[in-house]
Amino acid sequence: MIFLRELFAAAILFFITRYFIQRIITKPRRPLPPGPKGWPVIGALPLLGKMPHVALFELAKKSGPVMYLKMGTCGMVVASTPEAARVFLKTLDLNFSNRPSNAGATHLAYNRQDMVFADYGPRWRLLRKLSNLHMLGGKALKEWPRVAAIELDHMVQAMCKSSGQGEPVIMPEMLTYAVANMIGQIILSRRVFATNRDESNEFRDMVVELMKIAGLLNIGDFIPSIAWMDLQGIEGGMKKLHTKWDALITKMIKEHQELANEGKGKKPDFLDVIFANRENSEGERLSNVNIKALLLNMFVAGTDTTSSIIEWALAEMMKNPTILQKAHVEMDAVVGRNRRLKESDIAKLPYLQAICKETLRKHPPTPLNVPRVSIEACEVNGYYIPKNTRLSVNIWGIGRDPNVWENPLDFEPERFLCGRNAKIDPRGNDFELIPFGAGRRICAGMRVGIMMVEYILGMLVHAFDWKIPPGTDLNMEEAFGLTLQKAVPLSAMVTPRLAAHAYTA
Repeated sequence: MIFLRELFAAAILFFITRYFIQRIITKPRRPLPPGPKGWPVIGALPLLGKMPHVALFELAKKSGPVMYLKMGTCGMVVASTPEAARVFLKTLDLNFSNRPSNAGATHLAYNRQDMVFADYGPRWRLLRKLSNLHMLGGKALKEWPRVAAIELDHMVQAMCKSSGQGEPVIMPEMLTYAVANMIGQIILSRRVFATNRDESNEFRDMVVELMKIAGLLNIGDFIPSIAWMDLQGIEGGMKKLHTKWDALITKMIKEHQELANEGKGKKPDFLDVIFANRENSEGERLSNVNIKALLLNMFVAGTDTTSSIIEWALAEMMKNPTILQKAHVEMDAVVGRNRRLKESDIAKLPYLQAICKETLRKHPPTPLNVPRVSIEACEVNGYYIPKNTRLSVNIWGIGRDPNVWENPLDFEPERFLCGRNAKIDPRGNDFELIPFGAGRRICAGMRVGIMMVEYILGMLVHAFDWKIPPGTDLNMEEAFGLTLQKAVPLSAMVTPRLAAHAYTA
């Protein structure tokens, strides 16, 4: 026992000594950006707490728009204003085009064989190209509204049934079921949860768990020499979750291949296209692991971001009934009450679009961008940024900055209807509002995501009136992860407001 204590003390002394020696050896001649000092060895890790986006927002008030933190043995720079984000994600975009290696990328994303965490290069370009051409952009965009209309019909029928029975609807469950089936129709030509609601709830639990565990600050990511110890048990949890996901995705692919011969003559779906185009002109070939990893990206990111944005928007309207009323007035004038809203109606509904923008500002799907890392040393605002420095853009903080937005804590869609804000677009060029990131590593599903959020939210708001269930409070607290979830799932009482025949269409 005495020997173990002495060994532990010697190990601590070794790490502290090495830490100070490395600081002396690697200390740059040019100044690093300002930031909190932190502690020896662990650096600023304890400062981030359970809500890192909030902690970094508060620290930036003292340190400035470009802040540097020593996170264990790793350096991290944080951009907290639109101007700082523009420098990193536009001017220096290529230098910050790679992702840092971490436990989530290793254990959840098939050792970075996916599109989100892959290094910028031939394989990433092939994954991105195939996704844009055949699922997330171009002609593929025209297919989504048709698929969405089918799934929304199932969703509306279920909500009408709950309304008739006087029961509340649990929106995350409804949304996950519908959106996952939409993605399944595009990728696999079938609904993935056709009848079994228990399966869809298990799927949602897996999605939420993945986004939560991937967003945790894992000590081993920042002090690699002790990663093998898995002090927080995070990596063990990731491995177990990956086993579940791999089994589900393997089953999807196997069933798709078994049904392929029976469906001769059918229009190729996304998985058909991927298998048929798994090589590119640069000699890069997608492996079966690459394909499974890409499907994981599509199902997890697609369902989680879309459903969470819609859930936050509905919660804000239930909290502010006058906003819901204004949306109803606009929709009744444009669409009426004799039919359901169509995707083609969205362009004529500026207030609905403003609600979506305001939700993306106040509740961005990713509060901190998926981290990037510098390929080479560079300079920003006169400060030295070393090679292999991690980059975090506080998207949530930019949306809450009173120097950028008037009354930032208030939910005011009207801010996007006039003046300079009316021209702001969330597609990555206006750095005041970058909910999907910006630059070459911007979210691949951005265009589909915006279209589907506007369409699904519009359909739900037009078709129903929304109220808080009697005897309950509307909880607006956040739960941190790679995506920003509501801490308490939204429960709502819905009442049909259209002509009866509109619900049987």
